[in-house]
Amino acid sequence: MSGINKVILVGHLGKDPEVRYLDGGVTVASFPLATSETYNKDGKKIEQTEWHNIVMWRGLADTASKFLKKGKLVYLEGKLRTRSFEDREGHKKYSTEIVAENFTMLGRKTDFESEQSDQSKQIKADNSGEMAKEDRPMNYESGEAADDILPF
Repeated sequence: MSGINKVILVGHLGKDPEVRYLDGGVTVASFPLATSETYNKDGKKIEQTEWHNIVMWRGLADTASKFLKKGKLVYLEGKLRTRSFEDREGHKKYSTEIVAENFTMLGRKTDFESEQSDQSKQIKADNSGEMAKEDRPMNYESGEAADDILPF
């Protein structure tokens, strides 16, 4: 039996995506994503922020470079990857990243109008690099829009 490696995050970009082009024209985008949670400890509100290293490839990286900016709120899905490398002194180091498979920009409509007037609705992208505007949630079993199958 295979395992499951699935990560879902909702957070804010710590900086604009850094885009690189590898041999063969393969695009790679990377950026830090901050997720925060708040809890009470001894009557005080404590906020804890976790930083995640996000990597996007090919069409998804191209889309991210056009639409994602520092501070934007994004929902993303991907998988956890840990890689090893040697530093300059020859010590083995490890880096854990989230390899994104798709993302959806979140926030108010006005957050996107100023940058892309023709992309004023929520943008969803996946590794194919294709984008779709989502107006209604989908029922993933039937493929119909959720409000088309509700009896009320």
